[in-house]
Amino acid sequence: MKEDPRYKQCNKEALICVSLGLANLIWWFSWGYGLGSKDPSEYTFVMGFPLWFFMSCIVGALLFTVLTVVLVNKYFVDFSLEETVPEEFVVEDNSSDEESDDVG
Repeated sequence: MKEDPRYKQCNKEALICVSLGLANLIWWFSWGYGLGSKDPSEYTFVMGFPLWFFMSCIVGALLFTVLTVVLVNKYFVDFSLEETVPEEFVVEDNSSDEESDDVG
């Protein structure tokens, strides 16, 4: 049984999504609980927000939104999920041409 070549692309895209989600969680958790666990009298404020909130929620949302757009445009492929295989995923097999040249 031959595996559909689109599965490889789907797996790659799924790994990118999971990696981006984990990176976002680590970013949010690190800034939120790293700086947010101080005494509130020691907080630094940016645009009226505590630094931990500004970095974890505002900067993190903007950063990971931009990263998502960049990764989707660079690594994701738009293809049909129908049973036919798009031409971009078809690998030409030239081995039969070489064999026929040897015979003829």
